[in-house]
Amino acid sequence: MTLTDLNEARQKKAADAVHENLDPQALAMLMGEIGRTARAAAAHLATRDGKAIESALLCAAASMRANVDLILAANQKDMAAAQARGLSGAMLDRLLLDDARIEGIAAAMEAVAALDNPVGQVSESWERPNGLRIERVRVPLGVIGIIYESRPNVTADAAALCLRSGNAVILRGGSESFHSSRALHDCLVEGLNAAQLPEGAVQLVPTTDRAAVGYMLGEMMEFIDVIIPRGGKSLIERVQRDARVPVMGHLEGLVHVYIDGKADLAMARDIVVNAKMRRTGICGAAETVLIDRQCLATHLKPIVEDLIALDCEVRGDAEAQAADPRIVPASEADWTTEYLDAIVAIRIVDGVDGAIDHIARYGSQHTDSIVTDDPAAAERFLRTVDSAIVMHNASTQFADGGEFGMGAEIGIATGKLHARGPVGAAQLTSYKYVVRGSGQTRP
Repeated sequence: MTLTDLNEARQKKAADAVHENLDPQALAMLMGEIGRTARAAAAHLATRDGKAIESALLCAAASMRANVDLILAANQKDMAAAQARGLSGAMLDRLLLDDARIEGIAAAMEAVAALDNPVGQVSESWERPNGLRIERVRVPLGVIGIIYESRPNVTADAAALCLRSGNAVILRGGSESFHSSRALHDCLVEGLNAAQLPEGAVQLVPTTDRAAVGYMLGEMMEFIDVIIPRGGKSLIERVQRDARVPVMGHLEGLVHVYIDGKADLAMARDIVVNAKMRRTGICGAAETVLIDRQCLATHLKPIVEDLIALDCEVRGDAEAQAADPRIVPASEADWTTEYLDAIVAIRIVDGVDGAIDHIARYGSQHTDSIVTDDPAAAERFLRTVDSAIVMHNASTQFADGGEFGMGAEIGIATGKLHARGPVGAAQLTSYKYVVRGSGQTRP
């Protein structure tokens, strides 16, 4: 079935009517059918080899490239609606698709397809004195529910990673990206059909009714094995509060760059500018810059100049303001704010221990970086900072599954159970123990 056929089929079913709010009975029927279909698809995927999934992902990527105009037209609908609603520049940037971003999405699909199939991998094996042979084998989680906000690329990235790891997925995207996500989902379905895999392996909840989120969290325990939220703090908190199935948490990115007293100035300037300004709306963007008091006189002004030249608002503590009057006062709230915008907070600290203390108090255990030529300071920072990703002399914008060689990511897990850091295909598996014997019985 081609993408045109899929679009025509959708129109015949008047699927756009589902876009509107639903009464509780209609919502229960819709979500129940989605859940049953996903569970059946998950059972089917568990019996298929990785070649079929690889083929589906490659065909989906090809469909995205062949249907750029349809995807861009859908995205323009979302962008127009978002602009009319007065969404911020950072939110609009997250929502926007263009030729380069669609190519990036398709390339990420291909990168995930090229990954080794994690399902069936033996991560450990041993033999007991009684002759029993034991293996720990990777298996899919089953059905994954993903609730996310305005980024349409999550539709493709999440679907690709779930499929690569043998899972069925139920996607509930934000209303802002409704049309964009549907266009990308059509390409995914085309790939599934081409590989003769069930369409139910990747389902997009076809309504913007917020009650659908509550239904996924509280009423689909028999269908969904794990929920993964991808979005702002309020969404994550709601999911963690209301979910009745396990949650793989992705909290806000209160990301820090610490400029040590022995940091090379040119390197520090490059890293701070990239970490903050390359893309301000992603979770790996730096929100706070910590500067060692030892290099305040040499490093602060050049860094501030670079940021202001790029129209970044710089806020700071009293000591930073005294050193550079272009810095506006920071409040206590600035140390716990994920701006996702061209705003940064600067605080002066006493060496690496002062930076570690600040991050422990205000950080979200996402990503933190130290810039220094002192190996001892670097090692102390890397060992002591309790974040999912810690870096030395590198921009925090590398906090990304694609940059880690995972093809793509669903997000950065900041919890400590099951997965931590970028969540790729391998992190979307569990394991079981396979025990082989030759007639042993236990005395």
